[in-house]
Amino acid sequence: MLNVLTLEEALDLSKKEFSLILRTEHVSLSKALGRILAEDIISKEYVPDFNRSTVDGYALRARDVFGCSDSIPAILAVQAQIRMGESTGFSLLEGCCAAIPTGGAVPAGADSIVMLEYAEDYGDGTIGVAKPVAPGENIIFRGDDVFPGKQVLPKGQIIRSQDVGALSAMGFTEIPVYCVPRVGIISTGDELVAPDQVPAPGQIRDVNSLLLAAQISTYGAVPISYGIVPDEEEQLKSAVGMALSECDAVILSGGSSVGVKDASCRVIESFGTVLFHGLAIKPGKPTILGRCESKPVIGLPGHPVAAFFVTELFIRPLMTALGGKPTKPRCVSARLSENISANHGRALYCACRLTQKEDHLIAEPIRTKSGLITALSAADGYFCVSRDCEGLMKGTEIQVYCFTEDQNGI
Repeated sequence: MLNVLTLEEALDLSKKEFSLILRTEHVSLSKALGRILAEDIISKEYVPDFNRSTVDGYALRARDVFGCSDSIPAILAVQAQIRMGESTGFSLLEGCCAAIPTGGAVPAGADSIVMLEYAEDYGDGTIGVAKPVAPGENIIFRGDDVFPGKQVLPKGQIIRSQDVGALSAMGFTEIPVYCVPRVGIISTGDELVAPDQVPAPGQIRDVNSLLLAAQISTYGAVPISYGIVPDEEEQLKSAVGMALSECDAVILSGGSSVGVKDASCRVIESFGTVLFHGLAIKPGKPTILGRCESKPVIGLPGHPVAAFFVTELFIRPLMTALGGKPTKPRCVSARLSENISANHGRALYCACRLTQKEDHLIAEPIRTKSGLITALSAADGYFCVSRDCEGLMKGTEIQVYCFTEDQNGI
């Protein structure tokens, strides 16, 4: 007999049991893309470290060209020619200007840049400026981008390409990130054979090893496969022991029911504590969560659809707690295409197709048994019928959780 928890109770328990101090490491910027920051990034310097011109033109004092125009240009002496990548080393005199390229250092005494298009070189060491500029115009000042003490990236940020650029500008060559969680995956069952084998009568190919590995990878963790283990308790103990020594979490697929040969619960107890055995959801009721060596060990149903949904609903947030990416499925509103009944007392999760009709989406439930995985390939997402509801009527507006970011342009 299973003593079931609701999904919400199970998630709360998981969060309480495995809110541990996450392992961290330092990685170079070249390997930082997609990793999760373990600390706030605080600037220790100014970016840029000098006042820079944003245009090709002339550095000058704004007051020296106040009121100028095409008919009455301001005449300025060209004091210097500023070169890229060089310090100016001088102070601009009153009534003078300095030729400056885009990105050049603005000399002391200058407070604005006039664009080249509004200046005429008279060839005698002077220029005429035909348009006034305001103080600060066409200048990026020291520290405009970043200054010492400014938080640039928060702890928990997933590093993007633009973040790599910002870190480079501040002189960071490596950053602290959370270690990517390693998740051991073990498929159990005498009836299982590898996907590249032809099943004999009574045998089936192992779907869950690759299915779960794909899901785990999506959640920002690294799946480690320990192959297929037969329904033999000592062999399963050996596989779990090896996985616990090498991984941050372990998933057992199959053997989570209460039959004589369903050994997952007994094996988990031999290494630690079973925290719960049973979820009030369909599919996925015989799910197990254990704590072994302070690590989560999850026993999943062997049926692929059930394993898929438990992984999506329960293991996804657990991976975030262990240092994986904080991912959430995209949610859209849709109307049911037909009546659907539910199993009272358990939350029903049902895959569905989405189609656009006029100004709204239609969700068509996909009727399938928990052992039939190929139907999920035709699904765009899933919806839930709560455990206190016996069904939903056609036309009811529901929330659909999408499997991908873009459902066929919907």
